[in-house]
Amino acid sequence: MNTYPLRIALIASLGGFLFGFDTAVISGAEQAIQQLWNLDGFVHGFTIASGLIGTVAGAMIAGIPAQKYGRKKVLVVIGILFLLAAVGCALTHVWILFVLGRMAGGVAVGASSVVGPTYIAEISPADKRGRLVATFQLNIVLGILIAFLSNYLLVGLGDNAWRWMLGVQAFPALVYILLLNQIPESPRWLIIQGRHEEAKKIFERTGEKDITKEMNDILQSLHTGKSESVFSKKFRKPVIFAVLLAMFNQLSGINAILYFAPRIFEMAGVPAGAVAFQQAIYVGAANVIFTLIAMSVIDKFGRKTLLIIGSAGMVVFLGLTAYVFGSGTGGEFVKWLLVGFIAFFAFSQGAVIWVFISEIFPNSVRSQGQALGSSTHWIMDVIITWTFPVIVSASSSGGYYSFVFYTVMMLLCLLFAWKVLPETKGRSLEDIQKDLGIE
Repeated sequence: MNTYPLRIALIASLGGFLFGFDTAVISGAEQAIQQLWNLDGFVHGFTIASGLIGTVAGAMIAGIPAQKYGRKKVLVVIGILFLLAAVGCALTHVWILFVLGRMAGGVAVGASSVVGPTYIAEISPADKRGRLVATFQLNIVLGILIAFLSNYLLVGLGDNAWRWMLGVQAFPALVYILLLNQIPESPRWLIIQGRHEEAKKIFERTGEKDITKEMNDILQSLHTGKSESVFSKKFRKPVIFAVLLAMFNQLSGINAILYFAPRIFEMAGVPAGAVAFQQAIYVGAANVIFTLIAMSVIDKFGRKTLLIIGSAGMVVFLGLTAYVFGSGTGGEFVKWLLVGFIAFFAFSQGAVIWVFISEIFPNSVRSQGQALGSSTHWIMDVIITWTFPVIVSASSSGGYYSFVFYTVMMLLCLLFAWKVLPETKGRSLEDIQKDLGIE
């Protein structure tokens, strides 16, 4: 059995671990930060969303250097940004410097969401691509779980506990930077650069079944040149699919729940402090378990089937959560409703989004397409995260209205997955391009 593609996919996907850790760790620090700088709801929402503003920028620009300088070099820069952001946010005593540090970390998250899945898709054999790209999502949810667990273990350290929560990310960031020395460049990027012999050697190591055919297909897919725009009319279908899937991913409310998990549990009547932090660990654990389940079946059941099943489940659990907030009968029951929601999200949207978006764009515009899908995802994340604390603090019914909205969005997502999205399992990247009618 050739384990080489798995090894390099796991190293590249460690950027996903830092992505998940960086986005979730703020849930443990957000209330202390609000008190430290005496922030009102609007400025507090901006402070938490500032990392996401950086994420949008990172997602938008990452495709350019990835196309020009290669995927591997950009991954190294991403690791360095994660390291600097962790140290900077942990040490600063100035609000604006904290915001800038979170933005820098956000740039790393956004860039990672573009370059990581793109790189893994490009080094993966077609029959293993779903599982290998899904290792990126697995690392995201592992990062989220470790962030929740780390927050729980550090919450008792006093007024500066939040600094430790944010600072520990420096250690996995350093490990990531060192391990990246062991991975090769993307063979598809090498072919784009005319470095065919280097690409052939990498395809041999990854176990590509018909290297000559694969290289010819890649060259044929590039025949229109390197200067194409993803917004050309012929790329309309993948653009629509990527943008809508990315929007629905965030309109589920997933990151509002992850970023504000302890606060949501307190709103539902769970005692404040360590108990609320402990409840968040259940959410993180469910995320990991059901991502693993999705990874084991994504190449068998397909991307579309997972999205349909997951969307239906999310409608049920989000609807029940809205009912609980509306009726005031929360408490412990909310934990299990959110665990149920997370389970269906991880099984569907969580596992599928980075796989699907990395598959549907041709070689000539894959970096641009991944950047478009990722930046759409993060723009929606900024909106949801910034508005959530404003909505829940403005009215005692804020939690109810938020979850009703998320429920309706997942009903629309179910219809989108069922009626619109194509299936991509088991197809080479070049064959998917042909299936979508892109010549």
